[in-house]
Amino acid sequence: MFKTIFSSCLAAIALAMGPVVAFAQQPSFTQGEAQTDISTLFDWKGANPRTANVGTIKSSDGREWTVPAKTHFQSGPKAADLYNEANDFEPAGWTEIDLEKVPVFDAGGDEIFTACVFGDNYFEFFVNGQLLAVDPAPMTPFNSSIIRFKAQRPFTIGVMGVDWEEHLGLGFENFRGAPFHQGDAGLVAVIKDASGETVAVTDENWKAQTFYIAPLKTKECLIINGNRRDSSNCSTDDVADGSAWFAAHWPIPENWSATDFNDQDWPNAVTFSNDYVGVDNKPAYSNFTDLFDDPAADAQFIWSSSLVHDNLVLMRTTIGK
Repeated sequence: MFKTIFSSCLAAIALAMGPVVAFAQQPSFTQGEAQTDISTLFDWKGANPRTANVGTIKSSDGREWTVPAKTHFQSGPKAADLYNEANDFEPAGWTEIDLEKVPVFDAGGDEIFTACVFGDNYFEFFVNGQLLAVDPAPMTPFNSSIIRFKAQRPFTIGVMGVDWEEHLGLGFENFRGAPFHQGDAGLVAVIKDASGETVAVTDENWKAQTFYIAPLKTKECLIINGNRRDSSNCSTDDVADGSAWFAAHWPIPENWSATDFNDQDWPNAVTFSNDYVGVDNKPAYSNFTDLFDDPAADAQFIWSSSLVHDNLVLMRTTIGK
């Protein structure tokens, strides 16, 4: 009886207060660079050589985190190349792509769709909770990919985006002489049906939530308001030594890419211009502006609210609902 009265009181309080702000899940904080379980996933020796390492770090509350992210790079099927210098596949444009040579993944259904993705730096592509393909180049060179799949409308696309780092657990990279440079991110995608009609592009209608934010000069610069994780007050400057800076982490929901996952409280994706992202010198994108920047269906670069600080972002949309 007490339980019934207590529940009734809570309901009355909720009605009196009006809409309730979503529960603010507080992050776990780490400080300094990851020093354990360091391994190399990919080593690029060409222009702008970079090594994509991964490691683990413990937060002040005793949790262990994989940085920059726990991925399926070593086990997942690799997406086909739209443009990839690492594989010596460098077409001048969309007309040189032979889709018949691209394998088709089965996500349940008879209709064939084609997704073209450019991600800075790394992505994993899910349909209805099923991992279909991973980016074949985690950090550099900058590449773009094609994923063809069979599905039935409506279907849910989930994309995990990772902005890779060279100081693991800190979000910093080495860039043009700056040993502690704050890199940026961004992802753009176009999805077409078998007739070539564009059925979806990345835009502000997607949902996007961040689960790893770094570098943070202080923990206090990060503002948590419901499900909004706002790092806009945090420094974006390069520094000579950021080895004592902080990072914020949240656990990823196990079923985040599933059709029935409730993303209602996630923020909408934020869009960014081509100039802001800086893709004019990246042929993996600029060779395909007729695809990504089609005036009839212009795909936007999306991410969570910060291209600089937000390093692990989950994005979702449902097509044909």
